[in-house]
Amino acid sequence: MKICVFCSSSNAIADIYIQEAIRLAERIGQAQMAVINGGSNVGLMDVVTRAAKNKGAKTIGIIPRKMNANNLTSQHAHEIIVSENMMDRKALMRDMADAFIALPGGFGTLEEILEVITLKQLSYHNKPIVFINTNGFYDDLFRQFEKSFQEKFAKENYRKLYFIARNADEAMEHIRNYKPEDLGTKWFEVPHR
Repeated sequence: MKICVFCSSSNAIADIYIQEAIRLAERIGQAQMAVINGGSNVGLMDVVTRAAKNKGAKTIGIIPRKMNANNLTSQHAHEIIVSENMMDRKALMRDMADAFIALPGGFGTLEEILEVITLKQLSYHNKPIVFINTNGFYDDLFRQFEKSFQEKFAKENYRKLYFIARNADEAMEHIRNYKPEDLGTKWFEVPHR
């Protein structure tokens, strides 16, 4: 199984986030799974690549040509794929992965994980999606999700599109036990012609 890990490229974050990223990477390696990530040599991306590789996981980095040209490419991944741009990078990650996990991250991480949730909502895939909510990092995002459910911007059963894990162990357990569900169509009502 290949797990795509979306996460921070910041080297300025607190150690609590680094330690949980290491735990996740080690769990993936111990399970003899592979890691797919953004292929960078900075932040949690590099942490995950190194720790997963050290525990026996195959590591695949997918990095856009522009970032590759700026010396941001991991030297620790088993395989590096250079994509034309960010859109191609995300498409490759989505197509290659069997599951998605979001560790804490910035705008790019949010964009990536929300895109795979949206595509699952629209039935483009039915793969497990997990947030690891280290240190309550995503609490405010989940409050925004609640507002969407309460005010009918999203259907109640779309809570099942993703799983919120407290830590790496819960995330991996969810992925191991995941059973795809048909959550129906996104729309509350489709107009008749």
